[in-house]
Amino acid sequence: MAGPHLQQPSFLLATLKADCVNKPFAQRCRDLETVIEELPAKELHGIFPWLVESIFGSLDGIIVGWNLRCLQGRTNPNEYSVALDFLDPSGPMMKLVYKLQAEEYRYDFPVSYLPGPVKASIQEQVLPECSLYHNKVQFPSSGGLGLNLALNPFEYYMFYFAISLITQKNSPVTHHVSPSNSAYFILVDTYLKCFLPTEGSVLPPPSSNPGGAIPSPTPRSPAVPFSSYGMHHTSLLKRHIAHQPSVNADPASQEIWRSETLLQIFVEMWLHHYSLEMYQKMQSPHVKESFKPTEEHVLVVRLLVKHLHAFSNSLKPEPLSPSAHSHTASPLEEFKRVVIPRFVQEKLYIFLQHCFGHWPLDASFRAVLEMWLSYLQPWRYAPEKPPQSTEPLPRSVSEKWAAFIQENLLMYTKLFVGFLNRALRTDLVSPKNALMVFRVAKVFAQPNLAEMILKGEQLFLEPELVIPHRQHRLFMSPTLGGSFLSSRSPAVTDASFKVKSHVYSLEGQDFQYKQMFGTEVRNLVLKLAQLICQAQQTAKSISDHSAETMASQSFFSWFRFTPSDVNGSYTGNDLDEIGQDSIKKTDEYLEKALEYLCQIFKLSEAQLTQMMMKCGTAQDENGKKQLPDCIASENGLILTPLGRYQIINGLRRFELQYQGDTELQPIRSYENAALVRLLFRLSSALNERFADQMEVLCSRDDFVGRLCRYHLTNPQLIQKIRYSPVVRDRTSQNWGPRISLRFLASYRTLISLLMIYFLASWFYVGPVGCTFIILIGYFLYAVIMTFFFEGWKPHEH
Repeated sequence: MAGPHLQQPSFLLATLKADCVNKPFAQRCRDLETVIEELPAKELHGIFPWLVESIFGSLDGIIVGWNLRCLQGRTNPNEYSVALDFLDPSGPMMKLVYKLQAEEYRYDFPVSYLPGPVKASIQEQVLPECSLYHNKVQFPSSGGLGLNLALNPFEYYMFYFAISLITQKNSPVTHHVSPSNSAYFILVDTYLKCFLPTEGSVLPPPSSNPGGAIPSPTPRSPAVPFSSYGMHHTSLLKRHIAHQPSVNADPASQEIWRSETLLQIFVEMWLHHYSLEMYQKMQSPHVKESFKPTEEHVLVVRLLVKHLHAFSNSLKPEPLSPSAHSHTASPLEEFKRVVIPRFVQEKLYIFLQHCFGHWPLDASFRAVLEMWLSYLQPWRYAPEKPPQSTEPLPRSVSEKWAAFIQENLLMYTKLFVGFLNRALRTDLVSPKNALMVFRVAKVFAQPNLAEMILKGEQLFLEPELVIPHRQHRLFMSPTLGGSFLSSRSPAVTDASFKVKSHVYSLEGQDFQYKQMFGTEVRNLVLKLAQLICQAQQTAKSISDHSAETMASQSFFSWFRFTPSDVNGSYTGNDLDEIGQDSIKKTDEYLEKALEYLCQIFKLSEAQLTQMMMKCGTAQDENGKKQLPDCIASENGLILTPLGRYQIINGLRRFELQYQGDTELQPIRSYENAALVRLLFRLSSALNERFADQMEVLCSRDDFVGRLCRYHLTNPQLIQKIRYSPVVRDRTSQNWGPRISLRFLASYRTLISLLMIYFLASWFYVGPVGCTFIILIGYFLYAVIMTFFFEGWKPHEH
């Protein structure tokens, strides 16, 4: 790229596109850094949209770009470090952004790729509430297609960066990729720490002109009224005229415009996929889900939530003098004060409500759960350190967090009820599901937390005497016609009114609040406690079953010389595959969760003992599971909702048995199909040839008769054939004494025989000798089993 100052933008763009094919990644980044340093903004303006798209991918997801979500230092350390350096807040890409920002260039971003509520609002010619979209909507010119947003370079870059988490769903992700170690995740953390610092102030952007400064974007109108979603809207044309730039820029807004813009973009792109109206419509089963977040998406949102708590908690203590506050509080400190309630709370609440109601009932919900629990515990990200203690006692929640809990009451109470409903439908025997119940119970059992939640509920339920006709939905809605600094909400001292405003702003005035410590929710907790007891009993039964199976496996049973369980009646779960350690872990999680639930809801010892006894009677003498919960009717047994839950989660089952001819049952996975068919033909020939002789032998009353009856007949099947015409038709007439050679088709049997022949050859025993030894061993085993099962009982004709 010699003489870059002489190149036209079109030629420069063509050269850079060719380099993407011909040059390695590190070399391309070095060339781009040279171009950004040497070329003026006028020439860089033409390549900026292509460069942003080549990094973050296209909006339709076809172009993957640098695939930052899959780029990890462990698998590709060179490209990983080069990409992070290039996209660093002080790196070449941000220098390009600030260079273009100084010239006040604008770039079009299609409205069709915005989140659903925003896109619908703009297409209906209604200006969205968020100030991020004000003064930016561009109507299509004659012959143009679609609406666009005119964004400055910083906004354009961050729009693409944030939305790439949503649009790039079809990127080639391998199974070993950890989202928290990807270049994208690291960049999100880096941008948050740079533009929302917990210590110090936001670093000023580098200036391209000596002694100059990068101007902030055109300030927004300081006070423009607008309507909330669901209320009367004015025309977008009128709004657009009303939002013309003001002449005098607000210096306070200029100081942190990048911080506010970054946060608004992240919240809009990652959380604002459901409006209040959409959330209410989603309660109907006929509404199709429009957006499905991924586990990676939720992990990134959790990172945002954790950092915002740390950012908000870094707020300096207010001075004692009210007059001193107005003079000393910096714009960044004011921003910390309102960042969560004004920018995050409503959209995060609706996002979590959707996840709780629509996320699959599997272990991937853990990501949503931890994000929710992170939001509920801002004290975990407070700068003060807990006092050192010799005993690991749970840390009490300080009273200073009472205001946060009251102003986020629904986050604690309604979402807790949502989690209860999920937990009641999951298999608590699974270690991962048991861990989630344990985590929630442990968080809510923190000392003093339940009392503060109860206090918040009491404040909400207080009769409204002072302000009976207040517009709740408008009170807590921030005036987002301009920057958050342009109009600060008046301080409200009435704690009860604050809680009511929070609830009504999120759910509407017709909302019927369900008390977390009321009778209805308490009954749900009791149901969960009962299920925990049942899951503990089930885990114990599975553990005992596994131990008995291991202990009862004899030498000949390993060779499959014993009759196999043709019904496959045992239905295990993931505990069988994980092992005894996980069974022990599951029991520990459930035991602690039950203990925490008793602490939170003050469950008595008598209630707990009664539940344990009820669960204990659900097991019979041998520890086996009884039938699912049913009610008797004219048509037989009918499953109750509890019975369906028990079957789905493997807590109980019906004893299903194979009703047909065991020789004709489907070929199993542990059998050789060709051998099964061949041995069936051989067995059929032998049975047809010696049927009369076998019938005579089985009718004898001596030991030979007992031996033949045990090994040549199936008494249970004969009993069913005599009384069931359906079974008789399935098994035809071939239900007398028979020889069955199917067990020889088992892979385990084949391997066992090969091992025996191998050992025999080692000890110089020929094939004939081996066969003789096997037959003698099987005969002795048959005699022992005959004594054990038949004894000397007389033959019942």
